[in-house]
Amino acid sequence: MNLDGLHVAVTGAARDTGRLLAEAFAQRGARVFLAARDLSAAEHVADSINRRGPGRAEAFRCDLAVPDSVRAFGAALADRTDHLDVLVNNGAPYVDGDDLGDVSDDEIGGVIAAGGTGTVLVTKHLLPLLRASPRPDIVNMISACGEVGHRRSGAHPAFYAAKHAHAGLAEILSYRLRPAGIRVISLFPPDFVQEGARQSDHDLTARSVVDCVLFAVGQPRDCFIREFRFEQVRQSHP
Repeated sequence: MNLDGLHVAVTGAARDTGRLLAEAFAQRGARVFLAARDLSAAEHVADSINRRGPGRAEAFRCDLAVPDSVRAFGAALADRTDHLDVLVNNGAPYVDGDDLGDVSDDEIGGVIAAGGTGTVLVTKHLLPLLRASPRPDIVNMISACGEVGHRRSGAHPAFYAAKHAHAGLAEILSYRLRPAGIRVISLFPPDFVQEGARQSDHDLTARSVVDCVLFAVGQPRDCFIREFRFEQVRQSHP
């Protein structure tokens, strides 16, 4: 798939799935804007991408839990480009725990602020750049934790709450932005592993999730893939 010249922003791009997403877009020729709470880690990823090519990468600090940081990222990105073709809302802190008391109040607040409010704000502040694109996509890396009735993850209830907020945002934006030609694509993967055998009797891998994103973004503009729902083949949590 050739994505040469596409302008792509990825939140949470300094590690794991966010890094894989950024690298996958850059390998196909995109210009990638990496947003992460840890700027030095994002710069390391950008340097690695720029050494390999063919796409280019730039790193930005963006703490989704801090509105001023989100606004600063939006302003910095607007200084670098006059449009954005793809926004990948990937950044969200994950925390384990069966009981509400398993984590501190501050951790709960941070998880919901970043995954919920932060995702709303980064989408809001980058929407003008998306509207300036001839082929805008918003990709939401949600989680099966955002599905009604899902109980199979070991994630803390705060993470479930944040992902339900993200799912609600994606639902209404898909309806309201479609007349403007902005596709809103949401993925609801179960708990998955970063590396592993990509076989039917193994856990879902991050690379398979990334391939779904690339597939959806690469479709012609008459194709609005609204959601990817995944079967959870293996039992990740009792």
